[in-house]
Amino acid sequence: MPMPSDRASHSPRRRAASVKRRVAPVHVEAAVHPVVVLAAAAAGAGLLTWFAAGRSKPLGLASDGRRYSPRGRDVTASAAQRLNHASTMLAASVLFDSGLEHYRGQFFNRAMYTPIVVSSVTLAASLHGAGDTDTGSSRVRHGVQALAGLTGLIGFGFHAYNVGKREGGYSFQNLFYSAPIGAPMALTLAGVLGVVAERVRDADPAEPRLAGLPAGRSLAVATAGMLAGTTLEAGLLHFRGAFQNPAMFVPITLPPLAAALLVRAATKPEGASQAGAKWGMWAVSAMGVGGVAFHAYGVARMMGGWANWRQNLIDGPPLPAPPSFSGVALGGLAALELIERSRIRF
Repeated sequence: MPMPSDRASHSPRRRAASVKRRVAPVHVEAAVHPVVVLAAAAAGAGLLTWFAAGRSKPLGLASDGRRYSPRGRDVTASAAQRLNHASTMLAASVLFDSGLEHYRGQFFNRAMYTPIVVSSVTLAASLHGAGDTDTGSSRVRHGVQALAGLTGLIGFGFHAYNVGKREGGYSFQNLFYSAPIGAPMALTLAGVLGVVAERVRDADPAEPRLAGLPAGRSLAVATAGMLAGTTLEAGLLHFRGAFQNPAMFVPITLPPLAAALLVRAATKPEGASQAGAKWGMWAVSAMGVGGVAFHAYGVARMMGGWANWRQNLIDGPPLPAPPSFSGVALGGLAALELIERSRIRF
């Protein structure tokens, strides 16, 4: 004989509820891949930055009304443009590297979209500055580059927190396989070099100075420090790869040597030859470009090679990372240009 509780369990309401629970959830897929939307947003932000910076201003009077000699004006404009080229390479490296790495992390934190947008506008501002031959700076470019520097510092804090919160803290295991702790600093370097480019444009070509110090010498020392930091990041990741290819020793030996030559150039008396430091900077710049080919070879050696590019580009050696060395080296060449011309009186 059925009990009352059995009859209650088969009531119409209970049956309807069980049917509802069995209905599979409906998944609505977007017609456009989110990465495409993100790329379009980044490109749009870059175009807006380009137009907001305005057209390149004609050569003429400086911002304070003084008329500089054409030769002196060309010196600061040339160095500023070279700094913008350096910022361009760093911003492009960050754009593609952070895009791949954060896509691999499935944009788990919404803040992971930030470096892609910021590096896009930084890239646009740097390209705009690279085509500007005026001695006067641009407020829009200056603001964008300062934003890039701040964003990189915040990203470094996020990555450091991500590493530290894992079990084992700041162990080699976590430094190897968690968020790359030094990667966001490349965006800071792009911003710093971009800001310096704007300051150099406003400087007196007869004696360009940064923060009260000779522009060329102070920039040379700062660039040497940038090379040292970039070397540490590359050394950590190549150590993770067990230096299985002898070429992996080059990014941890050549840049420190070039940085030492750059510091030596900053301490030389006026009129001394800077040929050694120049060769060092060009060698590091070439190494950054050649590193892309070595990383492409590393991708090809993975299972499936380039036929499995969707996975190997994400899990293999980062293709956009080596050009960051080239960007910093261009900053060093700009510093040497200012040092060489500083002894000329206009």
